[in-house]
Amino acid sequence: MDMRVAAYAVIVDEGRILLAHWNEHGHSGWTLPGGGIDPGEDPADAARREIFEETGYTAELDELLAIDSHVIRGRNRIESSKGPLHALRIIYRAHIVGGQLTHELDGSTDEAAWFGLAEVAALQRVELVNIAMGFIGD
Repeated sequence: MDMRVAAYAVIVDEGRILLAHWNEHGHSGWTLPGGGIDPGEDPADAARREIFEETGYTAELDELLAIDSHVIRGRNRIESSKGPLHALRIIYRAHIVGGQLTHELDGSTDEAAWFGLAEVAALQRVELVNIAMGFIGD
C-alpha cells in the first residue's frame, strides 16, 4: 500500500474560504490549499510552502485542527494499477499575512479563489473541503 502525507490549511476571512482548484489527469475539484510533504520537510513548513505555491499568499499557521487518515481503494485511484493509497492529511487553521492571489503554474492546481461559505455546497469539491467545513466556526 502506498502512503502520502500532506499538509493543508483552512483559511477563512470575512465569511469566505480560500480554495485551490485541483486539476490532474482528467480529474478536478476544489480543495484546500496544500499538498505533499517533501522528504525531511516539517509539516508546518510544507503547509506554508504549498499555500504560497497554489495561491500566491503568505500565510501564518494558527493551530493544528486534525490529522485525517483516509484509505483510497486501488480501483478509486487515478492510476488504479498502483493499488490502495493511505492518505494522511494534516490540517491547520491559518490566516493570510501577505502576498496577492495568483494561480499556480505547472502544478496539480490551476486556480485559486475565495468563495462565500454558503457557496461551497454547490461547488464540485473533494472530500477534504467537507472535512474542513466542519471546523469553521470552532
